[in-house]
Amino acid sequence: MTTTTHTAPTGPAATRALPDGSAQGAPRRRARRPMEAFTAVSYVGASVFGLAAVIPFWMVLAGSLTAESALSQRGYSFWPSPFSTAAYEAIFSGSRVWLAYGATLFITVIGTAMAVAATSGLAWVISRGLPRLSRGLAVFSYIPMLFSGGLVPLYILVTQVLGLRNSLFAVILPLVVAPFLVFVQVSFFRGIPGEILDSARVDGAGELRIFFQIVLPLSKPVLAVIALFYAVTFWNDWFHALLFISDSNIYPLQLVLHNMISNLSMAQDLAGAGAAPLYQIRLAMTVATIGPILLAYPFAQRYFVKGLTLGATKG
Repeated sequence: MTTTTHTAPTGPAATRALPDGSAQGAPRRRARRPMEAFTAVSYVGASVFGLAAVIPFWMVLAGSLTAESALSQRGYSFWPSPFSTAAYEAIFSGSRVWLAYGATLFITVIGTAMAVAATSGLAWVISRGLPRLSRGLAVFSYIPMLFSGGLVPLYILVTQVLGLRNSLFAVILPLVVAPFLVFVQVSFFRGIPGEILDSARVDGAGELRIFFQIVLPLSKPVLAVIALFYAVTFWNDWFHALLFISDSNIYPLQLVLHNMISNLSMAQDLAGAGAAPLYQIRLAMTVATIGPILLAYPFAQRYFVKGLTLGATKG
């Protein structure tokens, strides 16, 4: 008895033409969809907006690296010509900028930590819907979004009642709680499934343990967004430092920049002895002030959009 084995055809014989013109057995290429008009307009709009944001910063950076004589004669340009680092050498040769960096870092780091802690705790209590407590705290948080006590009561409270004049906490405490961010986090907390919290309570977990070991780990996106908002606010604040700080040794960066732009003698003192490149120093100080906080965005970028969308749609 003989057995017959059939082998599958290989090579060109393995493919057969189909009615649509394609070959059977050959991998099909996915048809590329044409770009929609809305998508094209979105790309163009985002590109134009990006250029509108990048070009001014680039011109400031280029101006800070351009010689003072060229700046005074030709003004701003896209390329630093002739190239000069005299302004950066002037501002970083003394101790004023380094002291300002230390004060600003303290305000930003400590202030952001305190603000995130206070906002998270307040938002969690409001989202829990506790009788006679959650509603009162919600109203207490909502009123500052509509009304302000005024500048004079704030000054009296910080300087006389709290005694924080010439203290960095005088800059931190007025900005610790932002009502808008409180309600963003409340919306996010209300979107956490209640079954997870109920199962933790059944297992014997208390409210503090639930908050620190379950709620906060699930809230990393919104925490990153809130921390970034607070960090930018603390880093850029100069008005409260102008009100409450008169000791130049603890001036934050933004106040040093504000005084230098409005006062030529301040720029001269910052540069030290000799002829100071005043225009170049102003631009270099601007770059030194906004550069570090600008680098913080890439680290929080992956949480930024996710945290905003979750906090805005749930609740």
